[in-house]
Amino acid sequence: MQKGQKRLVAIFAILVLGIALISVAPTIYSHMSGPGVKVTGFRHDHAKPASVDLDGEWKVTKGKKPNTSAVGFTFFEILPGERKTTSGATEDVSGEGQVKKGQLTEALVTVDMTDIVTDKMRRDVNVRRKLLDTDKFPEASFELTKPADLAALPDDGTPGKLTLTGDMIIHGEKKEITHEFDAIRDGRTILISGDVPINRLDFGVETPEFIAAKVDEEGELNIRLHLERR
Repeated sequence: MQKGQKRLVAIFAILVLGIALISVAPTIYSHMSGPGVKVTGFRHDHAKPASVDLDGEWKVTKGKKPNTSAVGFTFFEILPGERKTTSGATEDVSGEGQVKKGQLTEALVTVDMTDIVTDKMRRDVNVRRKLLDTDKFPEASFELTKPADLAALPDDGTPGKLTLTGDMIIHGEKKEITHEFDAIRDGRTILISGDVPINRLDFGVETPEFIAAKVDEEGELNIRLHLERR
């Protein structure tokens, strides 16, 4: 084979290899990543009637599985020809609230964003450092700005609805949100959970430079809180 022909064969082989790599890249990526760790709503199969008064100080506590306090996110990852969800979560959540005459008048919840995990260590690092920039913004928070009616919740161990309005701070940016959460009075505790729609650009979270995937702008915060009377 002449030198020119060999060169053409080599170039052709490189092109074929490149096309093959491009075509299988999404598949390789999908095998390297999973759906992540998602915070789900509370379970109330064995909920008991309320056994304490509402009025007083309430504290966010760890709780017991499956109703531990946890906060996380769910976003779409966009790949060529594929769209999949990815979730991350942390149980490093603290907070407290004040109830007067059945009204939640004050509440502050703080989340340690440096502890968020998905199901892949490499993605954990990307989420913390590139997406959420936790070295600079290690915490997220929610502070109630309007009273919420806890007295409207059933006291017989059945779930109800609770609308909360407050300032959400993520990535150093503040935005007021209003969302209707699921809530239940269970014995000496109150459980609150919900999926809050967000646009990451509202909080200044820019598109990270992931190799194989782009993170969608629209997503949700997944919240589950376990509160106990002090």
